[in-house]
Amino acid sequence: MIIYDRLWKTIEKKGISQYSLIHDYNINEAQLDRFRKNSVIKTVTIDRLCNILDCNVEDICQYVKEEGKE
Repeated sequence: MIIYDRLWKTIEKKGISQYSLIHDYNINEAQLDRFRKNSVIKTVTIDRLCNILDCNVEDICQYVKEEGKE
């Protein structure tokens, strides 16, 4: 499972608020909600956030193996 917990730490570290992502960088609120819920995110959105935050993919998401799933 891909989780996006690192995104929130990265935006805090970079000093960019969610408000700024929405209003200054035109990131859709629904997209941020998908990140919160670890839902499906398009790679183009991850690419865009990496550009905005000047970071790497691993600063936004990580893979965590789910127990009991093969």
